[in-house]
Amino acid sequence: MPKITNARVIVTCPGRNFVTLKIETDSGVHGVGDATLNGRELAVTSYLEDHVIPCLIGRDAHRIEDTWQFLYRGAYWRRGPVTMAAIAAVDVALWDIKAKVAGLPLYQLLGGASRRGCMVYGHANGDTIEETLREARRYMDLGYRAVRLQSGVPGLKSTYGVSKDKDFYEPADADLPTENRWSTESYLRSTPELFAAARKHLGWDIHLLHDVHHRLTPIEAARLAKDLEPYRLFWLEDAVTAENQTNFRLIRGHSTTPLAVGEVFNTIWDCKQLIEEQLIDYIRATVLHAGGITHLRRIAALAELYKVRTGCHGATDLSPITMAAALHLGLAIPNFGIQEYMRHTADTDAVFPHNYRFADGYLHPGDAPGLGVDIDESLAQKFPYKRAYLPVNRLEDGTLHDS
Repeated sequence: MPKITNARVIVTCPGRNFVTLKIETDSGVHGVGDATLNGRELAVTSYLEDHVIPCLIGRDAHRIEDTWQFLYRGAYWRRGPVTMAAIAAVDVALWDIKAKVAGLPLYQLLGGASRRGCMVYGHANGDTIEETLREARRYMDLGYRAVRLQSGVPGLKSTYGVSKDKDFYEPADADLPTENRWSTESYLRSTPELFAAARKHLGWDIHLLHDVHHRLTPIEAARLAKDLEPYRLFWLEDAVTAENQTNFRLIRGHSTTPLAVGEVFNTIWDCKQLIEEQLIDYIRATVLHAGGITHLRRIAALAELYKVRTGCHGATDLSPITMAAALHLGLAIPNFGIQEYMRHTADTDAVFPHNYRFADGYLHPGDAPGLGVDIDESLAQKFPYKRAYLPVNRLEDGTLHDS
């Protein structure tokens, strides 16, 4: 059995910061895992280097479940984004090793393919409704079957999801947090107009999605979900903050618009009530932030019992390692729904060479042994870490608001 002989953390910034864990074994096989936590990258780096890696040396690389339990239960101070990102990096790297030793693509070890590919959605955004619809049409021409629409809000200088670079959206934009102004009233007026125009000009054969980014109260979210009902959204994402999961009862009681949430969730306990009470339709927890393939598979299995499907977060603050892991899992599980797909820059793709491919609206992880993705360490060294924060929001009276 392969024993872990070495593990190291690689921090690189090919356009944005990524934290990668590389685990090596005495058999010569290595595995990689993503440990990136947007805006808190060095916290996870320290957690891995100071507290996790010393415990890995000499362990059997095939004992993935035991290692997961050791890092989760053995730490006493459980959960939280830093801890779970570190555990995820170890977990994914070990699955990568196991699949390489088996000579199989990872999805084969997870039960084999349940579908021919994972349907993905792209991000269409613009300062105006017209610009957003032009971008949506561009994605449709590329073969996408689903598109997320985000448009500028009249009267606001900046709006979440609207980027100057239409191909490579990156919200972490400054060495210290940028402060933006937010108006819920203006947003609630303009968003239904966006989707009315979208159905008129894009038709009904394209899935449409929208992300609120936790910025509404429950009754405001219920009003928006109800206003959007005629346009048959694929989902309305992160309508409210999810710390109080009963918030979703109010939305559910007023609208049949499908609801998605969970990109900031860390464990099955964060989504247990939402799933069991069927307050959501899609769970968006990620391989990276929810403790790796081992733990996300548990979340997906719970969700399947209640007809809740997956819709994993897939922004550019997750490296191609996480995208590959999400695709292998998504290809195998029975209740896959959709995968967010934000394309990485050419520099990122060069640092993380990968085998997953896009065609006809779907991504496939490829059939190379393991994850089918690696890190070019020499190239990674050419892109040193650069501190970058996500923006924060204030209401028009100056009150700090959810970002």
